[in-house]
Amino acid sequence: MTLGIEARPLIPFFPPDLFEEDRAVLLRLLRETGTHPAQRFILGERTARLEGELAEQLGAADVIACGSGTSGLTLILAAMGIGPGDEVVVPAFGCAPLASSVLSVGAVPVFADVDPWLMVVDPESMASRITSRTKALMPAHVFSVMADMPAVAALAERHGLRLPEDSAVAQGGVLAGRPAGLWGEAGVYSFVQVKTFGMAGEGGVVVTRDAELGRAVRMLRNHGQDGRERFRHHRIGWNSRFDELQAAFQLHRLPGLPARLARRAEIAAYYGERFAPLAERGVLAPPPGVEGRCYYVYTLLAERRDALRDHLAASGVASHAYYPQALPRQPAFQRYARPGADCPAADLAAARALSIPVYPHLTDTQVERIADAVTEFALN
Repeated sequence: MTLGIEARPLIPFFPPDLFEEDRAVLLRLLRETGTHPAQRFILGERTARLEGELAEQLGAADVIACGSGTSGLTLILAAMGIGPGDEVVVPAFGCAPLASSVLSVGAVPVFADVDPWLMVVDPESMASRITSRTKALMPAHVFSVMADMPAVAALAERHGLRLPEDSAVAQGGVLAGRPAGLWGEAGVYSFVQVKTFGMAGEGGVVVTRDAELGRAVRMLRNHGQDGRERFRHHRIGWNSRFDELQAAFQLHRLPGLPARLARRAEIAAYYGERFAPLAERGVLAPPPGVEGRCYYVYTLLAERRDALRDHLAASGVASHAYYPQALPRQPAFQRYARPGADCPAADLAAARALSIPVYPHLTDTQVERIADAVTEFALN
């Protein structure tokens, strides 16, 4: 390593000053919320406004703010009546809530393999996992790519199955004119800070094109109350309520979301051009374009993933290996891995996927430096 490289400032995988330019607004909102005469800290007027604005932008029948994207998946499954004795087919590669949300309602996750390049669920593998006990298919969008929702939706319709959609990472993604989250009967967006509409805390929303399903989710998020009469519980629910301070902050940041999404797409387009020649050198970039893309993170498939990570670190570029074990390999879910139903593409994704910075705060100079470091590794 040269002294020049050592002296270069680190480009973090995710910036610690993400909300720095909003600091004054956040402090003002904190004071306003804390000193408001109503003393309403959850599920108040600001939460309702955020839900309404998102529903209008998306063309959704309902948007329900909740405690996290993970809890949103659980609420959807419960609202659909999925429970003990039911099976839900999920991708074998992805975040733990794909399986844990199914288990939390008493159902069983059944793992389907993924596309070896896109890393989203393979509809043909999903079809092979359907049995008489299957109640739902739950595809997930991963990294920067939306799942093949037309194929999965057709499969669900053909078999009469429910279709919850794990769109937690995909806010801003659009496929065939339809936003992520509205291809299924209901989807989720996560607002944890690393997501495209991330905030300084935990939270998310359920989005749905089914108003009746939305009403059920709304009731389940607040201990089974319907909002008209407090302490009257119609169903057994959860505490998955949204914070009024965070709702106010998200309302402040919502107008800037399109520009932040556009900057992510611009960075991804540059990466795509730079990395296209590297496929033959063991570094495969995601497909280019904006159709069905969200660019929450930008993820490469590298045959020598750990060596690439080390090279980037030596060059002052932080990276991150998400999901280094496929879900059926995780100790919590191993007993649900069925004999003879291996998921080799999921295992390869777990061994090769490496995400590099793509957040909108990056300067052009930083983006070029990141691309230079990846290219240098592949060509040497």
